[in-house]
Amino acid sequence: MISLVLAEDHPVVRMGLERLLANESDLEVVGAAANGLEAVELAERLRPDVVLMDLSMPGMGGVDATRAIVAAHDGAVKVVVLTSFAGRDDILAALDAGASGYMLKDAEPDELLAAVRAAARGDAPLAPRAAREVLAARVEQKPPTADLSPREQDVLRLVAQGLPNKRIARELEISEKTVKAHLTNVFQRIGVTDRTQAALWFREHVQS
Repeated sequence: MISLVLAEDHPVVRMGLERLLANESDLEVVGAAANGLEAVELAERLRPDVVLMDLSMPGMGGVDATRAIVAAHDGAVKVVVLTSFAGRDDILAALDAGASGYMLKDAEPDELLAAVRAAARGDAPLAPRAAREVLAARVEQKPPTADLSPREQDVLRLVAQGLPNKRIARELEISEKTVKAHLTNVFQRIGVTDRTQAALWFREHVQS
């Protein structure tokens, strides 16, 4: 069972989310907050798996609340932003604060449910518009593969080819644990959060 806290200041939206999530047998809403400070307090008391976080709320906003929750729980409580804001600055601020995902309120219900489950698994769900903004921003900030070691470049190339970690380990004659360590470094250095974004980054900036 995936436990959730909702942070949303509009009661109608909050109740709609509660009804949507209540229909899913593997999801349970354990608390609801009307502002960021309440979200931080509920996360501390309830220790949910995921917090669905609006950005624009009275008092403490979503970015500050995200930063506080991630810092207090060392990433054990995942925060997925759910907002109507799709601007680059908003997206990057939320992700830099530690948000695991960024979804927009015009998403289909199935997309939102999939994002919650993905975050609970440790993945990083991003709305397509958010992903495009992240990639565009990181391109402006970082030169292609310049700060990757040769082995990290090999791992990135194989990820872009769609190979799983086990196959990459065989190809490079290293352990899966080493592959994962290289991937963590690669993600940080090229400014992405998952394999899909890494593959897109490679195809855009190395293969193009």
